[in-house]
Amino acid sequence: MTIPLPETALVTGATAGIGEATAAALCEAGTHVLALGRRRERLESLVQRYPDSLTPVELDLGARSQTHDALSQLAEAHPNLDLLVANAGLALGRGAAQDAPFEDWERMVDVNVHGLMATVHAFLPKMVARGKGDIILVGSTAGEYPYPGGHVYGATKSFVRQLGSNLRADLLGTGVRVTVLEPGMTQTEFSEVRFKGIGRRPRPSTRAHVRCWRRTWRRPSSG
Repeated sequence: MTIPLPETALVTGATAGIGEATAAALCEAGTHVLALGRRRERLESLVQRYPDSLTPVELDLGARSQTHDALSQLAEAHPNLDLLVANAGLALGRGAAQDAPFEDWERMVDVNVHGLMATVHAFLPKMVARGKGDIILVGSTAGEYPYPGGHVYGATKSFVRQLGSNLRADLLGTGVRVTVLEPGMTQTEFSEVRFKGIGRRPRPSTRAHVRCWRRTWRRPSSG
C-alpha cells in the first residue's frame, strides 16, 4: 500500500533520532518540512543540509506556558499542513518509581502528554476543515508492555496509544487519518538522555527504519 507524499509536513522532536531521520527522509523525497525542536544548533545544521526544503521551528514542547500559543500561531501560518508527525518525547531515569525524582515525572508528562496535546489541538481543526490530512503519533512498545523502571514513561506512551484510538473514533468520515507508531529499541540518543549519559545504545538503525517507512510514500499521479 502507498500513500501520497505530503507537500508540507511538521515533524516534532526533529533534532535527533527518529524525528531527525524522518525530517531528512521527507526533505529528500520532496516534502517541505517544518522541523520543530528545542536545540538551535541542531536546527541550524538541518537547515544547512536542506536549505530549500526545511523551515526550522525552535520550541521546547515541555515549556507549558508558551507551547500552545506558539503552536497555534504556527498552525495559522501553515493552514494547509498535510502531515503531522508528533514524535517529540523523552524518558528520564532508570530506577524504581519509589526512587524517582518528581521533577523527572513532571518533565515526561509535560513533553510526552501536554506537548503532544498542544500540537494535535493546534493543527487538527484546520485538517478537519480541509477534509484531509495525516497525523502520526509516535508512541512506544513501553506503552503496551510494563517493565521495571518504566513507570511514568510507559504511562505517557499508553496515553499516546489511547489518544490515537479515540481520535480515530472522532475523525471517522472527516478525511483525516491517525496512525500510532510504537517503536522498540532504536539507535538514537534516547537512552543517553534517559540515563544522563550512562548506558548503552541499542543497535537497530533509525535511518533503516525510516527508509522502510518511506517506501510506502508516492507522489500523486498528475491527471
